[in-house]
Amino acid sequence: MNVQNLYSSYELELLETQYYEAKSHRNTFFEMVFVLDGTGLQIINEHELPYAPDKLFLIFPQDTHYFNVDAYSRFFFIRFNNDYIKTQNSQNIRELEYIFNSHNHLPGCILKTITDKPFIRAAVEALIREKESNSPQKEQIIQQLINTIITYAARNLTLQEKEVFNGKISGVMSIINYLHQHIFEPEKLKINQIAEHFHLSPKYMGEYFKKHTRESLQQYIMLYKLKLIESRLKLTDMRISEIALEFGFTDQSHLNRIFKKYNDITPSSYRKKNFR
Repeated sequence: MNVQNLYSSYELELLETQYYEAKSHRNTFFEMVFVLDGTGLQIINEHELPYAPDKLFLIFPQDTHYFNVDAYSRFFFIRFNNDYIKTQNSQNIRELEYIFNSHNHLPGCILKTITDKPFIRAAVEALIREKESNSPQKEQIIQQLINTIITYAARNLTLQEKEVFNGKISGVMSIINYLHQHIFEPEKLKINQIAEHFHLSPKYMGEYFKKHTRESLQQYIMLYKLKLIESRLKLTDMRISEIALEFGFTDQSHLNRIFKKYNDITPSSYRKKNFR
């Protein structure tokens, strides 16, 4: 399996081709691919999907992928690694975390809101112009445009998973999506608040969730928090005390105790072990 690396925090590439034959490969970085023109097939994890203009694909480090081009095509690639993530503010990191940890990694265009497509295209075309320019504040503008596209991606993934019809739950994913969206809002994670949101009784809510996930609501919330904390420890330079505060732990020792209970290792040891 061919493995591709990224040697800078981010990379932009415009690819124009009538013929593109790439061996199946895996990246060590995250990648967004926007189709400007053309038709063909994108193969992700052995799933074939047609591509067309104004489609946006997400490719994760564990994914294998390549393209089969049928007609002249233009692709724009946005690639970024952990170093890029470390430069982001708290809100941008949360949006990235939502994409990385909530998306089910199924292949396909993530733009479910048609009206968002022109905005993504405009941002991509602006990135192409900035990439070739020598204008002042070039780097700042490029990063702002990349983050705008990331924000749109996060919003579309939220809308993609949020399916509530006539007050009834359409699959447990609706509840999971709600938990992910409000993971930093303790009041909204109380079972009474969750049940009220979905127009169900607290008792039925708890039973329904456990039946479909084999975990209680509180257990799932804690495990998801710990998953995000692992990302913070690996991808950011935040102090552990800051992470504890952000995720609603009383203090660093409280986080240490819970983290070690589930991972058999302290947060500081986990960070050292995963430091790159």
